Amino acid sequence: MAIALDPGRTYTAELRSTAAPISVWHAYAVSFAAVCVMVGVYWDISWHMSIGRDSFWTPAHLVIQAGGLIAGLSSGYVALKTTFRGTDAERSASVGFWGFRAPFGAWICIWGCGAMLTSAPFDNWWHNAYGLDVQIVSPPHTVLALGIFSIVIGALMLTMALQNRATGAEARRLALLVSAVGGLFIMNFAVFITEYSERMMLHGTLFYQIVCVLFPFALCGLSRAGKLDWSATASAGAFMGVMLVLMWTIEQFPATPKLGPIYQHVGHMVSLSWPLWLVVPAVGIDWLRRRLDGRVSTATLAAVLGAAFLAAFMVVEWPFASFLVLNPAARNAFFNGNNVVYWATNAYVAHTHQFIPAPSAAVFARGIGIALVYAIGSSAVGLLWGRRLTAIRR
Repeated sequence: MAIALDPGRTYTAELRSTAAPISVWHAYAVSFAAVCVMVGVYWDISWHMSIGRDSFWTPAHLVIQAGGLIAGLSSGYVALKTTFRGTDAERSASVGFWGFRAPFGAWICIWGCGAMLTSAPFDNWWHNAYGLDVQIVSPPHTVLALGIFSIVIGALMLTMALQNRATGAEARRLALLVSAVGGLFIMNFAVFITEYSERMMLHGTLFYQIVCVLFPFALCGLSRAGKLDWSATASAGAFMGVMLVLMWTIEQFPATPKLGPIYQHVGHMVSLSWPLWLVVPAVGIDWLRRRLDGRVSTATLAAVLGAAFLAAFMVVEWPFASFLVLNPAARNAFFNGNNVVYWATNAYVAHTHQFIPAPSAAVFARGIGIALVYAIGSSAVGLLWGRRLTAIRR
């Protein structure tokens, strides 16, 4: 039996199912690059919170850009190698672009590297023109975020293609790698919405609406596409694990603010707050999907998973938020319930230990109802995306 894969060439079905050797090391290299960029992003936010932006050449910026270069250069090498000296197996596991051939994820990484390199002088000019920014979402940061997201997506596509072609023990190892990269995929969303998930916002309907737009999509897609029995749970656990290790580690290093105004004299690096408890709804999504997928329609499954996500997330996040904000026992290095930036006034610090005033019960119910609709829609898109991921081979 022959399968047409490339104009002028044919490959056997057995050949198509064989993992191209060049893709294995490349997938690990790009996964490492994704770790670099996400760790660098977390470090950079902490740097801004603790020291301020003194120059572009901070260690955090260098780690971010190093990750982009590792992904871009390794993907460029793979494209040249596959195009001019690739074996039949390597070419069969690639897609064409402008006459060149490389795995689909490699092209995404190359684009992401270009976006990241473009964002560097743009960000430098932005700070010179407008001074210190106190928001994550700025034009140069958005360009950088798109590049970083592309690196993570490229790593996910590469590992997913290898997982889908592999069998036996190799498939399980690659499935674990997929879940690890999936954790970085979730982390990318979580970091980007930091300004909308500060601890005093965790009882607000806007917070739940934003969460329900993003995370059911990620968890449902990863649950359906991963070959582990608990793929979404593994990815959510990886996300929480990375975030907690970074939170506890970064706080141990000394830091001195270098830009005014300085209202809070904190002598160590300030890290982000405790991560969202996404592992709990991930368990519910994995459990329900394994029992219902294929037995009910996608629309019905999305409705069940969306409702389960919102219910499970509120059950764990709501009381933990109360503890984090209101209980003095959370104001220590372990729970990080008293992390504040150096330019925060005393009035703002006091505000971080109380929730934003809640609306009326009717307005709150309406807001949560909207969040439920978002969760169902996000779950539906995630399930369809996950099905597409299972078909990736190149």
